[in-house]
Amino acid sequence: MLRVDHLEIGAPQPGEVRISVGAIGLNRVECMFRHGLMGRPKLPSRIGYEAAGIIDAIGTDVEGFAAGDKVALLPGLSMEEYGACADTVLYPANMLIKQPGNLSAEVAAAAWMQYLTAYAIVGVANAQRDEPIVITAASSSVGLAAIEIANLMGAVPIAVTRTRTKVAALLDHGARHVIVSDEDNLVERIRNLTAGKGARVIFDAVAGDTVASLVEAAAAGGIVIVYGALAGAVSTLPLPQIMLKGLTIRGYAMNDFMADAKNRCRALEFVYFGLGTGKLNPIIDRVFALEDIVEAYRYLESNAQVGKVIVRAG
Repeated sequence: MLRVDHLEIGAPQPGEVRISVGAIGLNRVECMFRHGLMGRPKLPSRIGYEAAGIIDAIGTDVEGFAAGDKVALLPGLSMEEYGACADTVLYPANMLIKQPGNLSAEVAAAAWMQYLTAYAIVGVANAQRDEPIVITAASSSVGLAAIEIANLMGAVPIAVTRTRTKVAALLDHGARHVIVSDEDNLVERIRNLTAGKGARVIFDAVAGDTVASLVEAAAAGGIVIVYGALAGAVSTLPLPQIMLKGLTIRGYAMNDFMADAKNRCRALEFVYFGLGTGKLNPIIDRVFALEDIVEAYRYLESNAQVGKVIVRAG
């Protein structure tokens, strides 16, 4: 059962800071956590992966931060221990980043999980100028982030969405082409849009039976990056095509990728630059109050949103 409770959190421990949270960004991984897909949590448990706010207290052994700094939480820690869904949180200083420019708490809370996940098309697939990038679940916050990053790299984002209701929003956000998977033949459309060659880079949050179609639509030597499982955690793969095309099926978990110091440094610099220059601009679909967080998660799981669902804590 998800509910708001009142807890005393006390002073920050060595290496930690205490943050007055302004806004919380909701993510699919929290839904997976609640449904036990990441292992059975020890209850009662905190929840939440992403937030932004202002430091109001500093623990010992903390360098580079001070009370009054506006910061965002970098996702990747245990939600049970460092859940972000609260009006005040303790968080390790080495998992914080100062907000660039004059970003609001809402925008800062909408940024890091989605862009660091979508960074896979650069950090893993090395997206090239003018090449097509197929992006499934394109109206999600990560999907929209991938469209922006593809455009920033000079690539050609091909958005895939289930229904026609989101086509206009995806085109407005920068998708070069939109495929409606409930109406179009996914494989044929990708082939038509790539002059019959298929796509070298495919960024997939759907999994399930969709992976087989994506393999069919991939170019020789292509890479299918799977970072979600909206359609199910089990896929049947057409091994002959994978072998004959020399394909890579690459699982991607943002926190594991960022555990490498070089990957982390490059990704943070990339996103920080994009946010600071306005080349990356998170889309916020809807903002809820903290007392309405249960309804906010219901809305996230409805798939009705285009962009990020935010909870205002302050």
